[in-house]
Amino acid sequence: MQVKEENKTNNIQASPSAEEKEMALDDARRVKVLSPGMLVAKRFFRNKLAIIGLVILVVLFLFAFIGGLITPYSQTQVFKGMDMIQKDYAAAVYNSELRYTMKEGETLSGSAKSQIALATSKGNDTFEADGAGYTLIPIGEDSYQITKLDAICTVLTSSKAMQVKEGETISDGLKSAINAALDAGQSQFSYGGVDYEVRMTGKKAEICKSVTLGIASKLVIDAYSADSEALVNSYDFRLECEKAYHNNKTSFTVDGEKYTLETDEDGDAIVYDAAGEAFAAASHIIVNPNGQGINLSIEFKMAARDAVEARTSSFTVPDASGSEVEYKMNVVNSNFYFTTMGSSELIRRFEAPSSSHWLGLDSNGMDVLTRLMYGGRISLLVGFVVVFVELFIGIIVGGVAGYFGKIVDNVLMRVVDLFNSIPFYPMAMIVGAVMDSLDISSTARIFALMFVLAVLGWTNVARTVRGQILSLREQEFMMATEATGIPVKRRIFRHLIPNVMPLLIVQATMNLGSIIITEATLSFLGLGLKYPLASWGSIINAANDIQVMTSYWYIWMPPGLLILLAVLGFNFVGDGLRDAFDPKMKR
Repeated sequence: MQVKEENKTNNIQASPSAEEKEMALDDARRVKVLSPGMLVAKRFFRNKLAIIGLVILVVLFLFAFIGGLITPYSQTQVFKGMDMIQKDYAAAVYNSELRYTMKEGETLSGSAKSQIALATSKGNDTFEADGAGYTLIPIGEDSYQITKLDAICTVLTSSKAMQVKEGETISDGLKSAINAALDAGQSQFSYGGVDYEVRMTGKKAEICKSVTLGIASKLVIDAYSADSEALVNSYDFRLECEKAYHNNKTSFTVDGEKYTLETDEDGDAIVYDAAGEAFAAASHIIVNPNGQGINLSIEFKMAARDAVEARTSSFTVPDASGSEVEYKMNVVNSNFYFTTMGSSELIRRFEAPSSSHWLGLDSNGMDVLTRLMYGGRISLLVGFVVVFVELFIGIIVGGVAGYFGKIVDNVLMRVVDLFNSIPFYPMAMIVGAVMDSLDISSTARIFALMFVLAVLGWTNVARTVRGQILSLREQEFMMATEATGIPVKRRIFRHLIPNVMPLLIVQATMNLGSIIITEATLSFLGLGLKYPLASWGSIINAANDIQVMTSYWYIWMPPGLLILLAVLGFNFVGDGLRDAFDPKMKR
């Protein structure tokens, strides 16, 4: 019986009491055994706003750093698509320059063409270029036949001694004609169907053969078909057509073929062949394609010239399939430009949200959602790096100033005052202008931005650390460190600074939100990140355009919302940490 009672007593002592079973996790007896860190954690997680802020920050970090890995697009990927737009098709202008048609095998140098332009502007019909003489034979208004004088020999007028130019041969009949011209004092003569000119230089006479090189004219002649283009551009056809046009003739003959010329009141003419089919068109208006791969039909050229002369804004011309195509004409100074609807690859600017682009496309045809992900990395990274640098500089300066005091404190605090007196936004604008002039890369601009924000923002941390250490260095535990001979460096960074860290953590968390806003503001003003890299501030910069702000909400509203959430998240977490670290907090 006694054994049973002892066993019963032991069982009662071994088993927990009902009171102990009902002890809750937040019971005061359990709280007393928790570490200070656990107490701070419990207070923090009891704060609903702090939990909301923490959830917001976690979601934003996952969105920025994980989302960029999941999205199938890159932040610089430009999306294009085919669409119908008014495309440049052709251009026209009244011809004011001479166009050259050379005989087969003949050429004209650039200096000779320049001298022709000079001679025609002065009304001269002869000129010299490259050591040779040239003659312009008028065909009509602004139309000339170009001849060149090639010296074949030199003759002494007294003895009739003749020196033949190398490469030339002179027949006896030509010699007789030359001597006869010299005896008669003629300056020109003909022999064998060739014209010659006598140029006297003292007692010497230079005999020159007149060689026709080609035609210089402002009249534009276009073939109606590719098959006739070679003939229309030939010297013989151009010469006869020019003569008929300027002499108001209605027909001319080339290589035995007769052609009919019909000229309208505007001075445009159509050349018909013997079968009555349109063969060529003549005008003083040049119509050229406005791009490679565009072949202008003669029907379009004629319609374009009619539009230029009538100053009509649009006209239609049938295409190769017979369908009517509308063309629009725009006049810029003395130039006429023609456009028509055509398919072209275009950047898909400001495309509305869709299943493939959840937040649409921006002004550069880039996916807005993807750029928000990559931009979040920049904005959040800038915030953390700047806060870290601010803490690093502020802890060192404030710790040294607070511990040593006196002259060291005065000097360091004047340095703090000096940095506080630097105006932030003017300095940021100066740095931004320097980076623009030096064409700094986008990556370098990120580091420069973080440097400016950190260098101009550490002073508040330094003052906070200094004030706390001034009050802590006179307490008993610091006297104990001095008595035990602990080095000064260890006293500051192992005993004083850890006691200030709770306050610094709260301040750093609160500063993160303001730094993100500052970075966004600088990028919005064009002083931060540059295209093509993105940050939330540079994305919201699109709201500078009133049309974007009123019509494309999906461009600027999402980055603004993300900035708002980030700042609220950091502020909620900062408030929660402040309340959690407060030793006087009542539960």
